[in-house]
Amino acid sequence: TLSAAETLTEEEQDELRRELTKVEEEIQTLSQVLAAKEKHLAEIKRKLGINSLQELKQNIAKGWQDVTATSAYKKTSETLSQAGQKASAAFSSVGSVITKKLEDVKNSPTFKSFEEKVETLKSKVGGTKPAGGDFGEVLNSTANATGATTTEPPPGPVQESP
Repeated sequence: TLSAAETLTEEEQDELRRELTKVEEEIQTLSQVLAAKEKHLAEIKRKLGINSLQELKQNIAKGWQDVTATSAYKKTSETLSQAGQKASAAFSSVGSVITKKLEDVKNSPTFKSFEEKVETLKSKVGGTKPAGGDFGEVLNSTANATGATTTEPPPGPVQESP
């Protein structure tokens, strides 16, 4: 097979070599111009106080903004939101079912019988509950009767250190 250079005339080869040299020189010039522009850019950023970290933050913010603007992100976000709502509704439903079941257990004859046996045992061991209620109830009723706004017990006696 003949190479492309063998099919070209001497004049065509000379013309292509001149064009090659010209393109290489243009590339060299453009590289120098680009380096000068990058140096100028760095100087402007330095004067404005823009550093690499700030650029990175701006790039990340811009990238995130671009991502959130895509239809794929919007669809995914909407789908996840709907899934979260459904999960929330399911958990709420489960909580309601558990509450109902616990109420059913509490109202069952077995639980009532057990509760009565515990109360009977409690009264035999510790005596009956005083008519005035427990200490917290007495404090609350006293505070309400005197118009006090707090339900905290009064401070105990102060002990002096030796």
